[in-house]
Amino acid sequence: MLQNKTAVITGSNRGIGKKILEKLSENKATIFACTRKINEDFIKYINSIMKKYNNEIIPIEIDLSDEDKTKKGIKNITNSNKNIDIIVNNAGAIHTALFNMTPQKILREIFEINFFSQSLLTQSLVKSMIKTKKGSIIYISSTSAIDGNEGRSAYSASKAAIISQAKVLSKELGNYNIRVNIIAPGLTKTNMMEKNTSNEVIQNTIKQISLKRIASPDEIANVVLFLASDLSAYISGQVIRVDGGM
Repeated sequence: MLQNKTAVITGSNRGIGKKILEKLSENKATIFACTRKINEDFIKYINSIMKKYNNEIIPIEIDLSDEDKTKKGIKNITNSNKNIDIIVNNAGAIHTALFNMTPQKILREIFEINFFSQSLLTQSLVKSMIKTKKGSIIYISSTSAIDGNEGRSAYSASKAAIISQAKVLSKELGNYNIRVNIIAPGLTKTNMMEKNTSNEVIQNTIKQISLKRIASPDEIANVVLFLASDLSAYISGQVIRVDGGM
């Protein structure tokens, strides 16, 4: 489905990002797999994926909490001279605290990772898409950005900023046949969710979900594949909630 297409995925070493990497590899995309730190385990993992699906995966070290390191990682991508067809802005950081207990330093750190650095990455890579007049940009936001979850002021605000920016981009880039969409997952079974969400909140939320369960990362990755492929050629500027009917 993605033969001869090149994708950039941030946060590709764990959780939803890891499943996106696998799903796009299965569909034969060439992938720049971005992670904060390249280590031996990550290299072994991507080698196993390449062996399984016979695609190319290029590891890129990119620390979105640091602008200089972000620029360095972007340069390693652009120096490859590959045309970029797909950008998946997946990486994210979370902080749980009441608004009055959220220091400005934390707010800035969350925005740096979730919004500013990914804006910089997109600005830099979209130039390739403009030249070829094609592409799909996918932002992973959150239902929290829409619903506003208690204790998630920094996280929700940064993810809401993503939605706003992506909608603007869909209008600005449409003339170049570049589509921009947003996925807003609900509760998804990842380490980040489990570390930052109490079991009580999880159980109470499940009661409000039509399907009475939380999502698996695979189910989010399937929607990314759809938006990355030509199956969604006439979809742009949309926020797609993947929340089981929450």
